[in-house]
Amino acid sequence: MTDTLIPAPAHVDAPQADPADIVRRLTRRQKVSLLSGADFWTTEPVAEHDVPSIMLTDGPHGLRKQTGSTDHVGFGESVPATCFPPAVTLGSTWDPSLIEEVGAALGRETRAADVGVILGPGLNLKRHPAGGRSFEYFSEDPLLSGKSAAALVRGIQSEGVGACLKHFAVNNQESNRMRLDTVVDERTLRELYLTGFEIAVAESDPWTVMSAYNLVNGEHAGESRRLLTQILRDEWGFQGMVVSDWLAVADRPVGVDAGLDLEMPSSEGVWDRAIVEALEDGSLDEAALDAACGRVIALALRVAAERSIRSDAAPLDFDAHHGLARRAAAAGTVLLTNDGMLPLRAEGSIALIGAFAETPRYQGAGSSMVNPTRLDTALEAMRHRLGEEAEILFAPGYDPVSGDSSPEMLEQARAVAREADVVVVMVGLPATYESEGFDRTDLRLPADHDELVRAVTDANPRTAVVLSNGAAVEIDWADRPAALLEAYLGGQASGSALIDVLFGDAEPGGRLAESIPVTASELPASENFANHATQVEYRETLYVGYRFHDTFEVAPRHCFGHGLSYTAFTYSDVTISGSGTDLTVELTVTNTGDRTGSDVVQVYVHDVESSVHRPEQELRGFTKVHLAAGASERVVIRLGRRAFATYDVAAQDWLVEAGAFEIRVGASSRDIRASETVVIASPDVVTPVTKPAGPAATDAEFAALLGRAIPAPRPLLPLHLDSAIDDLAQFPIGRILRKRLLDMAAGTLDMDPDPATKAMIDAVMGQMPLRGLVASSGGKLSFRVARAVIRVLNLFAPRRR
Repeated sequence: MTDTLIPAPAHVDAPQADPADIVRRLTRRQKVSLLSGADFWTTEPVAEHDVPSIMLTDGPHGLRKQTGSTDHVGFGESVPATCFPPAVTLGSTWDPSLIEEVGAALGRETRAADVGVILGPGLNLKRHPAGGRSFEYFSEDPLLSGKSAAALVRGIQSEGVGACLKHFAVNNQESNRMRLDTVVDERTLRELYLTGFEIAVAESDPWTVMSAYNLVNGEHAGESRRLLTQILRDEWGFQGMVVSDWLAVADRPVGVDAGLDLEMPSSEGVWDRAIVEALEDGSLDEAALDAACGRVIALALRVAAERSIRSDAAPLDFDAHHGLARRAAAAGTVLLTNDGMLPLRAEGSIALIGAFAETPRYQGAGSSMVNPTRLDTALEAMRHRLGEEAEILFAPGYDPVSGDSSPEMLEQARAVAREADVVVVMVGLPATYESEGFDRTDLRLPADHDELVRAVTDANPRTAVVLSNGAAVEIDWADRPAALLEAYLGGQASGSALIDVLFGDAEPGGRLAESIPVTASELPASENFANHATQVEYRETLYVGYRFHDTFEVAPRHCFGHGLSYTAFTYSDVTISGSGTDLTVELTVTNTGDRTGSDVVQVYVHDVESSVHRPEQELRGFTKVHLAAGASERVVIRLGRRAFATYDVAAQDWLVEAGAFEIRVGASSRDIRASETVVIASPDVVTPVTKPAGPAATDAEFAALLGRAIPAPRPLLPLHLDSAIDDLAQFPIGRILRKRLLDMAAGTLDMDPDPATKAMIDAVMGQMPLRGLVASSGGKLSFRVARAVIRVLNLFAPRRR
């Protein structure tokens, strides 16, 4: 993979009607109705013009199509579908070709279920590892995120259904996401948080993009003309439809003008009057309405056309998809440490300890939860793999739901470990620890999981520890086990994939797509993460993940790009050729071991001297190579202008400053095998920028980077339409109303949620803005009434704070 943009695949559209011609023949009422869904998941049809209703439904690592009646939050039962590894694991493969293969399988299942658009992939950056939805995102690096997302989109859309890039943009925490204002300087916004989306748009031509809940520098993302029109469409050339996140609309007329085409779910016409009034008073141009309608119609026609030309598609092969999920899970498993214990031999006695071995943690909680077609467990897979060749000893060690252990369970684990020749311990984060809707308050494992690892490694040092989790965790015992595997969340085939890796039937093909810190407190983003109800300040600017660790020489527990193999690789004959910023890095990679394996060659660029602050190095290209024992391959990685450019805020452009750049070739951000300095001539004049003195900008430094005073956070009182239901708890009458609203919401759920889903629903409902109650009322509540109620409540509220 190179830093240069790969042209998106050309789409050959089936003949269809002209959307603009259809729009011209619609009444204003019809056009306005098209801008909101028909129900929770589907769009409005226009039967007289053969425009069908299409379904958009959840992904992104497996289809989540609800069955029966749809509950108001969309978390009812769903049809069985292959649960592929989530993005955290797919990103760790560093293998776009494999990710594209997974995407194609996702597309086949989506099309077979008569769904037009699957809502994914997510590619928000992992600004902080405590982000509750980190399992749905690929990486802390925009290049790796963008290339991975583009691959998944290409795969999905190759099967005639649409993908949806989300959440655009700067949605990097779950706490208060529905009304949080993200304050970020322009250069950081461009270089980190928009670059992945830019790559994915250019390389995959997604049919849809989803706007985020949060505000960006004071503007709701779905009402930002700058984001949705000037950047996404005018600069990047996006041709598809923009859809809101569910219940994210704050001001529908402003959104239409900004470029937000479709509101989801249906708000049952509550915004129609406001749109008509805006058209009549001239604050909304009819051309903007027509453009939004045209894009909604174009998507529906495209889905219908693709469906018609694939009507004779082969039936789904769920067994093959399960096999692909198993292969992808192994390819994303990262071997962090190994003293030679792994791969295991099928002999003697092997202890398997940990409840996750029979009740696996294989996917995240929230809207991405998939009802799997089948589910492999590590315990059953190990029994199948070994047969009579070795004895298996098992102890659960802890409760799989709570993560809690007991003295008796710990003693049983110690006894089993002492008796066995080798031990495998499975620990990690129970589902209630990480989910859509809320963030983690720390990076620790459950205390009893830490205690279990210490107890077992004391009893038997020949222990391999396997982590099952959706994001980085603090592990102060990392040096105790003989081997440490980061398996992340492996999807429905995670159990069999893990056994494949443990016994060497498959290699641990993963490399870290995120840094694992020693502690969360060392990260500069920790100072401004999920600690305010209405605002978050990105004072760490560019210094996220390895960009922080490498620039400020704070060693992580395990670095970005790291991952061991069961074989060994050497790099030789590194050459750099080309002219200007169009350079080609070539090297020979040789598998010097006695097993087949894969390696990820990573190219980083260091600006030797710059007029602006820049990270020590940045990933600018990578490729994954698969080699048989003793084999060699000549690897080529091309670098383009963006590999050396910085975003100049004054010029509003990407500029390359003339001078020396060091090109570093390595197996991780901290395992650099070769480097060479090149001198690049450029006429660009980069505007000097004051460098923050430390990893987190001071008030004065941050204001200078923003180019304005740091905005004051919006107070919780007085109440307004963007206030959350939980804000009502600040005064007695509000507390009564809050409880009533939450009880009413819970009463509408046609399900008995598991603990993880319940925690997520409680968080989502409590954080819902009051405007969301209007939009989800089925037309029973108007904004006029809601504003009147808020005025009355404010009479009883204490003074603002």
